[in-house]
Amino acid sequence: MRLTSLARLLGTALLATAATSALAGEVVVSAAASLTNAFKDAAQSYEAQYPGSKVSLNFAASGVLLQQIVKGAPVDVFASADQETMDAAQKQGLVLPADRMDFVSNSLVLIVPHDSKLGIKSLSDLTHKGVTRVAIANPASVPVGRYSEGALKKANLWDAVQPKAIGTQNVRQSLDYVARGEVDAGFVYATDAAIMKDKVNVVLDVPLEAPVLYPIATIKGSSNGAEAKRFVSYLQTAPAQAILAKYGFKKP
Repeated sequence: MRLTSLARLLGTALLATAATSALAGEVVVSAAASLTNAFKDAAQSYEAQYPGSKVSLNFAASGVLLQQIVKGAPVDVFASADQETMDAAQKQGLVLPADRMDFVSNSLVLIVPHDSKLGIKSLSDLTHKGVTRVAIANPASVPVGRYSEGALKKANLWDAVQPKAIGTQNVRQSLDYVARGEVDAGFVYATDAAIMKDKVNVVLDVPLEAPVLYPIATIKGSSNGAEAKRFVSYLQTAPAQAILAKYGFKKP
C-alpha cells in the first residue's frame, strides 16, 4: 500500500495514458479524507489477502477528488463522503453505475478543544459572543461542510454563525484546528473525533435530515477494472467491515 499525491497523479495523467500509469495488479483509490485511517488499514489487509496486488491511496475532500478525476487523474476507485458528489460523477459518466454502492455510514458531530471553558453544548451556543471562531469545511467542495451548513440553516442559525466560520479544505483540517485550540468549536464526523478523543470533546451529535452515507464506485474506463472491482467487493467482506467498524464507521 502506498499513498499517492494528487499532483503526481495529475502529472501522470497529462504525460501518459491511463493504461500505462498503473502497474499490473495496482489499483488507485481516491477516497474522502475522513476515510484515511480506515482505508490505510483496509489496503494493507487487502494486499495481504491478494499477494501481488498493490493499492495506491489518495485522500482529499470529495469535491476536490472529483475535480481531479474530471481532469484525467488515473483513478480506478472513487469513495465519496456524500451522495451529491458521487451523483455528479455519475452524471458526467465518470463512474460505473452498476458498481456503485453505499458501503458505510457516519454522523456529524460538534467538537470543542479538550480544555474548552466556553460551555458549548448546542448549535445555538455558537452564537454567543464568547464564541468567535468555528471550523467549518468549505460547503462548495467538502461534504462535511454542506452537512454543517444544512444543519445550521435548519436551526435558523447559519446567518449568525457564518461570520465566525474559519473555512477548511477538508474534515481533517477542521479536526486539527480544534485539537490545537485554534478555534472554539468545529464540525467533523464522529469517526474523526474518535481518533483525537484525548484532544477534543464531542458536545453534540448534530441532527441531520438524512444519514451520512458513503458511496463507492469504480471509474469508467479504469485501466485495471478487474482489480478495482475486486477492491470494492473486498470492502463488503467481514475482515474489511471489521476494520471500518474499528474506526467507528457503521453499516449503511
